[in-house]
Amino acid sequence: MITIKNVTKIYGKDFKAVDNMNLVINDNEIFGFLGPNGAGKTTTIKMICGITPISEGEIFVNEHSIAKNPLEAKSSIGYVPDDPNILMRLTGYEYLNFIGSIYKVEPFLLKERIEKYAKTFDLYDDLNDRIENYSHGMKQKLLVIGVLVHNPKNWVLDEPMTGLDPRSSFKLKEMMRAHADEGNTVLFSTHVLAVAEQLCDRIGIINKGKLVFVGTVQELRKMRQSGESLEHIFLELTENA
Repeated sequence: MITIKNVTKIYGKDFKAVDNMNLVINDNEIFGFLGPNGAGKTTTIKMICGITPISEGEIFVNEHSIAKNPLEAKSSIGYVPDDPNILMRLTGYEYLNFIGSIYKVEPFLLKERIEKYAKTFDLYDDLNDRIENYSHGMKQKLLVIGVLVHNPKNWVLDEPMTGLDPRSSFKLKEMMRAHADEGNTVLFSTHVLAVAEQLCDRIGIINKGKLVFVGTVQELRKMRQSGESLEHIFLELTENA
């Protein structure tokens, strides 16, 4: 479970990238963050993961404060950033072993998971290559595998399908659904409304740092009481907010 209480992020003197956000993302739930570029999705995700400091308010991950108890909170988070260009001089194997060692995964279990998930995402034969030689999609697969090898309770994924081929995207969506159904939490951001409608138990639409809607897609349609497409409703909410 992830709990966001009265959270604000201020850059400079007075620019509010996130403005007094309150949100609970439950266990057994896939929650989708939607919003235009610059709306505050990535800033919120980085605050949840303890990468970006919070200006005001608190965030709890499994009841641990990300500010006051960062190690306890971060130990249950698996994070895929929006930019996969990290640790470029390592090989795929070195990166995954590094992640496993940070999260203290037993060596035999780590080896088993690396092999399993690398084969699932068609990356097994490339693990001895340097990450700098990977395509964008291959880097994205590697980051996803890095989350899977330490099996955290909370998945926090920033545009995780970007660059993935259709087969890998389908596999990831299946895993997200299974992870939530096992009593865990999945939070992901996306620009693809069809993916959110297909996959999410609830969505949050954010614009200019403020949540303008939280609920199911069905509730959103009912609230509007119209035959408009989800895309049209989304555009109206983010343009008029």
